[in-house]
Amino acid sequence: MKDKKRASIWEPGVFILGTLMAMLSAIICMQIMGQLGIAPNTSLIGAVLVMGLARVPLMVLRRFKNPERQNYVLSFASAAGFTAANCGFVAVATVFILGRTDLILPISVGIMAGCMVSVVVMGLIFNSKIFPADGAWPMGQVVATTIQAGDEGGRKGIELFQGLAVGVLTSLLGIPAAGIGIAFVANMMTMAAVGIGMVLRAYVVTNTNIAQGIMIGAGMVALVQIFHMMIKKSTSIQETATHTVSDKHTKNVLMGSSVVFTAGAVLLAFVSGIFTDMGLFMSLVWLVFAGFTAVIILVLVGTASMHSGWAPAFAVVTICLTLGLVIGFPPIPLAVLVGYLGAVGMPLADTGIGLKSGWIIRGKGENEAHEKSGRKQQVIIKLFGVLVGVAMSLFFGVMLINNEVVPPMSLFYATKVTEAINPTLLRELALWAIPGAVLQAAFGNKSVGLMLATGLLINNAAFGITLLVSITIRRIFGEKHMGIRAPGLIAGDGLFGFGVNLFRTFL
Repeated sequence: MKDKKRASIWEPGVFILGTLMAMLSAIICMQIMGQLGIAPNTSLIGAVLVMGLARVPLMVLRRFKNPERQNYVLSFASAAGFTAANCGFVAVATVFILGRTDLILPISVGIMAGCMVSVVVMGLIFNSKIFPADGAWPMGQVVATTIQAGDEGGRKGIELFQGLAVGVLTSLLGIPAAGIGIAFVANMMTMAAVGIGMVLRAYVVTNTNIAQGIMIGAGMVALVQIFHMMIKKSTSIQETATHTVSDKHTKNVLMGSSVVFTAGAVLLAFVSGIFTDMGLFMSLVWLVFAGFTAVIILVLVGTASMHSGWAPAFAVVTICLTLGLVIGFPPIPLAVLVGYLGAVGMPLADTGIGLKSGWIIRGKGENEAHEKSGRKQQVIIKLFGVLVGVAMSLFFGVMLINNEVVPPMSLFYATKVTEAINPTLLRELALWAIPGAVLQAAFGNKSVGLMLATGLLINNAAFGITLLVSITIRRIFGEKHMGIRAPGLIAGDGLFGFGVNLFRTFL
C-alpha cells in the first residue's frame, strides 16, 4: 500500500507512457469511429496492454505492476480516445460536411471547454447521492477487477485468464461475450430493460421516433427523480456516511456548471460568428438552451452510465437536436450547438468510470486522504487527456475526412439540422413520451424507462438476447463464480473486437 500511495501522475514514466497511449488511443478511436460508427473502450483494452508491459523485464516498465499507476495511464488514454472520437471528430466532420471549414477551429475550442467542464463536474460530485462511489458503474468495476486480478495473480489471475480466453472464443463464434459479462456486473433490472429494448428494436419496433419519445418522457421523469433525491433529507445515518459529497455541494456544482456551460456557449458563439445567423431574441434562446440542456445531458448520460455501463450520449443529443428544430434554430447555429452538447455526456461518463476504478483500487475510501489525492490526480490527467484528444481531432480529423473516413453520426447530424420539423413527428414524440415517463416513475431510481429507451435505439438482437439469458442464469445460480471471470469475458470480447476493427480499418 505504501508504494501505491506514492504513485503520481507527475512521475516521468507515468506521464510519458500515458501521453503516448493517449495519442495512440485518439488516432485509433477516430479511425474506428469513422469506419464503423463506434469508439472502443480503451480503458479495458489498455488495462490488459499495460499489465503485459509491466511484465517486460525492463526496470522502467516494472514500476507499472503498481495498479494505481496502471489506472492513471488508462485514465489518460480513455479520456483522449473518447474525446477525440465521440466529441472532436464528430463535431469537426459535421461542420466540414456542411461546407463550413472556417468553423473547425472555433468548434474545437467549444469542444475542449465542454469536455473540461464535464470532467471537473464529475470530479467534484463523484460519491454524491446522485453519483455514489458504491453505485454500479459496471465498466469501472470491470477495469478495477481486471487490474487487481492481474496484479495479484494466483487463483484470481487464472480466473481472469479463463474469462479472457472464453471471451475471445465466444466472440469468434459470434456470441457477444461482453453481454454475458456485463449481465453479471451491472444491476439486473437495469440490464433487463436494456436487453428487452434491444430485442424489441430488432423484431418489433423499427421506428426510432418511438425510442426517442420514450427517452424524452423517461428523461423528464429521471430529472425530477434526481433533483428530488438531492433535496430530500437523508433517511439514515448509513446513507449520510457513505456519501462524502453533500447534497448542497452537488446542487451548487450543477447550478454553477449551467452558468459555466452558458459562458462557454457565449464564447463559442462569438468565435464562430453564428450570432449573425440569428436575431437578438433567438440568440438569447440559443444561449439559455445550451446552458440548460448541457446540465440535463450531464445528469442523464451520467446516470445511464452508472447504472448500465452505457452512455447514451448520441440518443440524448439527438433529442436536443430535435427540440432545437422545434424551437427554430437555423442549420449552422444548430450544428454548432449539437457539437457543443456532444462534448458534455461522454467525458463525464468516462470520468465516472475512471474514478470508480480508482476508488476500488485505492481501497474504497478507507484512507480518505489517499482517496482525495488519487481522485484529484485522476481528474487532472483526464483534463490532459481531453487536451490531447481535441488536438488529435483537430490535426488528424480533416485528414481522415479527406480520405473519406467520416463518422456516421456526423452524416446524421449534418442531414438532420437542415430538416423541417413537422406536426406528425411532434405528436408521435409526445405520445410515446407517456409510457416512457410511466416506466421511469414506476421503477424509481433504477432508470428502467431511460434504459429501455437506450435499448430501443440499439439494433443488436444478439446482444439483447445474450443479456436476457445471462440475467436469467445469474438470477437462478447467482454470481459467485463470475466475480473475476465476468470482467475477463468483457475484456476478451473487447480485445477481439478491437483487433478485428483495427484490421478492417487499416488493412
